[in-house]
Amino acid sequence: MMARFFYSLLLYLITPLIWLRLLWRSRKQPEYLQHLGERYGFYRQPVPAKLIWVHAVSVGETRAAQPLIEGLQARWPEYRILLTGMTPTGRDAGQQVYGNKVIQAYLPYDYPGAVDRFFRHFSPAFGVLMETEIWPNLLATGKRRKVPIFLANARLSVRSARGYGRFSALAGPAFSALAGVAAQTAGDAERIAVLGATTVEVCGNLKFDVTPPADKLALGHAWRAAIGQRPVWLAASTREGEEPLVLEAWRRVAVPDALLVLVPRHPQRFDEVAGLLQQQGLRSVRRSAAMPAADTQVWLGDSMGEMAAYFTLADLAFIGGSLLPLGGQNLIEAAACDCPVVVGPHTFNFKQATEDAIVAGAALRVDSPEMLGLTVNRIFGQKMKLAEMRTAAGMFARAHQGAAERMLALIARWTDPAGR
Repeated sequence: MMARFFYSLLLYLITPLIWLRLLWRSRKQPEYLQHLGERYGFYRQPVPAKLIWVHAVSVGETRAAQPLIEGLQARWPEYRILLTGMTPTGRDAGQQVYGNKVIQAYLPYDYPGAVDRFFRHFSPAFGVLMETEIWPNLLATGKRRKVPIFLANARLSVRSARGYGRFSALAGPAFSALAGVAAQTAGDAERIAVLGATTVEVCGNLKFDVTPPADKLALGHAWRAAIGQRPVWLAASTREGEEPLVLEAWRRVAVPDALLVLVPRHPQRFDEVAGLLQQQGLRSVRRSAAMPAADTQVWLGDSMGEMAAYFTLADLAFIGGSLLPLGGQNLIEAAACDCPVVVGPHTFNFKQATEDAIVAGAALRVDSPEMLGLTVNRIFGQKMKLAEMRTAAGMFARAHQGAAERMLALIARWTDPAGR
C-alpha cells in the first residue's frame, strides 16, 4: 500500500510534465489534445448493460487484438466491446479495423481517482490487457471492484523484467492482481510468474492469427504490376536515427533498377524523412503524391494501415527498430504476407519470434548497416534463395497460428461473464 501511495504521489507531482509532453506531441499530431477528459476518467459515451473491455495501447496492439476481439464477439455476442488505447494513431487504427463494432475511448492515466471513475462509468464484466500493460492503480482498483483483469499475448523481455524487479514492492501486487496471464512463450511466462502473477499459461503469439486484409494484399499486387519487374527492397517501420543507416546500406546495393521503399514507423516523422531524402539528393517520391517513376530511387511510404500492401509488394524487407538498440519491430506480419525479412542485431522485444523465423529460414540477421547492404545485395543475386525464403516465411506464419483460440478458451475457463 505504501509503495502505491508514493507511486500515486509521484504521478500527481509530474502532472505538469505529462501536460508538457502532450503539448509537445500535439505540435505534429494535434489529435493529442482531443478527448482530454477521457485521460482523467471523464466520459460522455452511453454505456451498454453488458460490456467486455480490451486495452491495446497503440497501433500494433490494436491490430494484434483483432482475432481475440472477433473471438470475444462470437463467443459472447450479447456483450459490446470497449476498446481503450493511449495514442491517437491507435485510436485511428481501431476505427480502421473495427469501425462501429466496438466502443472506443482512452484509458485514463493511472491516478487513483481517474481509474476509479473509469470502472464506475463502464463497469465491464472483465478486462483484457494486451501484451504488457501493468498499471498498479488500475489493477488494484479492478481487484477491489471484483472485475477480473487478464493479460493476453503477454510478453516480457529480460530487460523489462529486470526493471520491474527493481520495484518489486510496487510491481509484485500489480502482477498478483491479474486474474490470469496468457503468455506468448515459456520464457515470458516464467519471468511474469517470478514477478508475482499466480495464474500463467503459454498460448503463443496472437499476431500469427491476424489475417492480412484482402484489400491491402490486392493493393500490394496492384503496385507490383505497376512497378513491373524492378527488385523492391522494403525498409519497414524504421525508427528515428535509422533512416541514415538504411540509406547508407542502400548505397551498397548494386542491383540495377532496385527500388527502396522506406516506411517510417511514426507518421509525425514523414516530413522529416522526406527532408532527409531531399538533403541526400536521392530521387524520391511520396506514396501520398504518386507512384514511383522508372528512375525513382526511394518511394517514401507516408501512409497508415497499408503495411500489408508494402510487404506484398516487396521482394525482401528489413524490419526497423533493430539496427539501433530499440528492440526491433514485429516480423510476423511480413511472414503472413510471404515476405522474407532481414533484421538487425537488436530484436529483444520480439526475441522468440525472430529466433524462430531465422531457424525456419524465413529471416536473416545482420550486425551492421554495412552487412545489411551487402546481405540485400547478395540475396537479390540469388533468386533461388529468395524464393526459398519466401516459401519459408509463409510456412512459418501458418505453423504458429492458434493463439486466439487458446486465449479464448482460457478466458472462458477463468471467468464466466454471463453469470456476472
